[in-house]
Amino acid sequence: MTDTPVAEATGTSRRREATRQKLLDAAALVFAEVGLDAASVEAICERAGFTRGAFYSNFETKDELMLALTERVAGEKIDEVAERVAQLQERGEDLEPGALVRQLLDVAFDKKQGILLTSEIRTRAMRDQRLAETYLAWQAGMVERVGSFIEELALTYRFRLRLPPQEFAGLILQTWEDTSAFAVMTGLSAPEMHQLVNERTARVATALVDPL
Repeated sequence: MTDTPVAEATGTSRRREATRQKLLDAAALVFAEVGLDAASVEAICERAGFTRGAFYSNFETKDELMLALTERVAGEKIDEVAERVAQLQERGEDLEPGALVRQLLDVAFDKKQGILLTSEIRTRAMRDQRLAETYLAWQAGMVERVGSFIEELALTYRFRLRLPPQEFAGLILQTWEDTSAFAVMTGLSAPEMHQLVNERTARVATALVDPL
């Protein structure tokens, strides 16, 4: 019995997605080993076990792959935050804003690789208008999702936000990103970086809310 056109198309789509994910996995390993600039398309393909043709059937450029990897990492973190939000609401603990942010950051804290990747993408986006448009759209999506979490938590824990949820989220994410970059540049260890990002972001959150 032969496959129907729909079944064949579905199988092709799944294989293509599997190839894409393997390329992203390989890119993460190569970036961690040699850095973003030194990571070549050839090295990524070799690590993934694919040809350059497979790479370019999924990504037009290395920058596009980098952005896709950033989106995947961020998506995983957002999913973890969503799960933690649900856990906090289920437990019903009485938390002040700073403690609440620290609870979320314990889940969402980025490792050095993720920080370097995001910083590199942002730097390249400032020189490439096409990449900038894609990056800004991705960033806006992140702010919207985090803003929805903040709005939900404000209702649950009876906080009055001094700013609209999305603007609040933008400031929290900007503080998180800038402090992470500062921590990397000053050579802080992972625990020190975690503590600094945690403390600064919690202070910003505390300053932007009032109890009802």
